[in-house]
Amino acid sequence: MKTTISQVSKHLDQTVTIGAWLANKRSSGKIAFLQLRDGTGFMQGVVVKSDVSEEVFQTAKNLTQETSMYITGKIVEDTRSAFGYEMQVSEIEVIHEAVDYPITPKEHGVEFLMDHRHLWLRSKKQHAVMKIRNEIIRATYQFFTDNDFVKVDPPILTGSSAEGTTELFHTKYFDEEAYLSQSGQLYMEAAAMALGKVFSFGPTFRAEKSKTRRHLIEFWMIEPEMAFMDHEESLKVQENYVSFLVQSVLNNCKLELDVLERDISKLEQVKAPFPRISYDDAITLLKEKGFTDIEWGEDFGAPHETAIAESFDKPVFITNYPAEIKAFYMKPDPNRPEVVLCADLIAPEGYGEIIGGSQRIDDLELMKERYEQHGLNSPAYQWYLELRKYGSVPHSGFGLGLERSVAWIAGVEHVRETIPFPRLLNRLYP
Repeated sequence: MKTTISQVSKHLDQTVTIGAWLANKRSSGKIAFLQLRDGTGFMQGVVVKSDVSEEVFQTAKNLTQETSMYITGKIVEDTRSAFGYEMQVSEIEVIHEAVDYPITPKEHGVEFLMDHRHLWLRSKKQHAVMKIRNEIIRATYQFFTDNDFVKVDPPILTGSSAEGTTELFHTKYFDEEAYLSQSGQLYMEAAAMALGKVFSFGPTFRAEKSKTRRHLIEFWMIEPEMAFMDHEESLKVQENYVSFLVQSVLNNCKLELDVLERDISKLEQVKAPFPRISYDDAITLLKEKGFTDIEWGEDFGAPHETAIAESFDKPVFITNYPAEIKAFYMKPDPNRPEVVLCADLIAPEGYGEIIGGSQRIDDLELMKERYEQHGLNSPAYQWYLELRKYGSVPHSGFGLGLERSVAWIAGVEHVRETIPFPRLLNRLYP
């Protein structure tokens, strides 16, 4: 009977066959311990010389790292491992012998591992990170489906910038100018006017020349937009969504978190509601913490976000930033128009901003003023203005960066390990 490592618990005391690769091995004169992987998980196979033919035992002893095989044996309990099961091997059929596999169990430098990313993905820790990423994606679809959102796919090629920045990848679109999307938000606002509550999930691109551990050139964003919803209601959706993601990973990725040696006690505290601090109070807090140069009206960098997050044991919303440092579409606070109805959600443990969101301007005349202020008079923006002309309503939305969220939940230092094939400032290979 053919099965996979993830399904062996259903075959206790049965003989099964698994297609697998050899991750590692150790052997003595009479027994060989094979560390097997098949994509669904990792498991030990034990080959006892007295229980198999001489040919099978010699095959086991001669197996090289990453050799592929069909391996057959009886599934038994293994209380010593976190996985809980192992295979008592009876047969091995080699499919392809790997020779001189470059990534050995010894330490390798980051650049070497990135050059071999296509192989590094096979390692136990990278496998765990990808499984956690997958769980966050699965939970995202579940959360928004359960809450009556409709998935809408905005275009990747656009004729304009979502936030009016110049950090865009430019391309020719036949005889027109085009850009790779840095956000699907503007299109999602149009979708919300048609479908009520919507979300997108797709790749976005930033030509920002940054080398920090939080930045990628190509990354994935989850961007919900909600008609008839104000800023306060949107914050509740955000904290419930992030809580749901964290609890889903805690419930469904115990083995992976264990492999990564993640301190789950910190994740267990991540339950809505989340604390909030205004931009004004954040400035005061930073000055108290020794950031004496920070002044009202300046944006926060990574050290500032980390210092603010250290004062809380959950993710924290920083609310009501100055209008001058935020995007043109954010709605001013009616009681204080120099700040906008927005929030950034800062993850604990130094992982920085994982969500940016706001209530959007719904007044046509105010949006026209913003167009003038930001020089957005191009015909490419006309359709966005028309959303305020034909049945405008209060609406809000936000964007969550997938890779930063994976890094935080998995406890990974750098976002380059949270996406299968990272695109960095100086890396387009493999």
